[in-house]
Amino acid sequence: MEACSELFRSNSTSPRPYHHILLDSSRCGVHRPGHFRTSRRPHRPRRRSHGSCLGGIKIGKPEVRGVILAGGQGTRFRPLTYYLQKCMIPVGEEEKPVLEHIIRLFVHHEIRDLVLLVDYKYRQIKNYFNDGSRFGVKLHYMLDKPGFKGSAGAIVNVYRQGIINTDDHLVVYYGDILSNFDLKKMVSQHIKSEAAATVALANGFRIRVGTANVKNGLIKGFHEKPEIEAPVSVGMLVISGSVVKEMDKMHKGEAMGSFDMMGDVIPHLIKQGKPVGAYVSEEFWYDLGSLERYEQFEKDKLDRMLKYPC
Repeated sequence: MEACSELFRSNSTSPRPYHHILLDSSRCGVHRPGHFRTSRRPHRPRRRSHGSCLGGIKIGKPEVRGVILAGGQGTRFRPLTYYLQKCMIPVGEEEKPVLEHIIRLFVHHEIRDLVLLVDYKYRQIKNYFNDGSRFGVKLHYMLDKPGFKGSAGAIVNVYRQGIINTDDHLVVYYGDILSNFDLKKMVSQHIKSEAAATVALANGFRIRVGTANVKNGLIKGFHEKPEIEAPVSVGMLVISGSVVKEMDKMHKGEAMGSFDMMGDVIPHLIKQGKPVGAYVSEEFWYDLGSLERYEQFEKDKLDRMLKYPC
């Protein structure tokens, strides 16, 4: 556990923040200094030498970093997402963007080095958060590229650009989830158990439709919006750097279509006999995955439920 504490202490420092956006040259022909830079480098993952230092953080040992998926078009949020990036939709009485609440959760748990995987209307995100210094974090912006579809594909793209490494522990967080989950505790469990991945789960989830027991064409029992007995995934997980390397091998480019963390990577790890841990929590969480879910959410509930400064 001491090793886990040391990891978080190294991430709780406040180095001089910086940011960058890596754009595919075929998608952007203009280079504006100070705004972004175009990457033409071949895949050459960054290597860390022991004792070296970058921005005040010692490197050459594992780091805990956050990866937030914030590039979706939010089709289930339309018409709002015709004008707003989904993670920039305001929530709570203060009407702060969903992504701001997520970033504040990471800061509360001393994870201050964050990679934002962006695409649709990404400038709204960058214009609001900039380099992250206002929120006490260091932000890296990575624009999605063709051929790297899906959540896992986007992470492989980040790895091939040298932004993350095989010695990092990554907290992957979906950008439409609000929660009180103890990220620090989840990472500590992940490291202590030496799992390849640890998936955040919650009990007590109720489905949004009724279920029926049918026999010989007759309904013998009916349950309106029953509670699922099994724990459900809540849209966050921790993966070890070795898994990123495995994902890089699994990725076959545009030919494979969408490459998903929960749909492809986690089942693959289980099939290969790799340890996949379960972090089950009773803490508050809410999936803002659709306009209907957004409209049902009570503004004042968020401020009551969250335990970190918002």
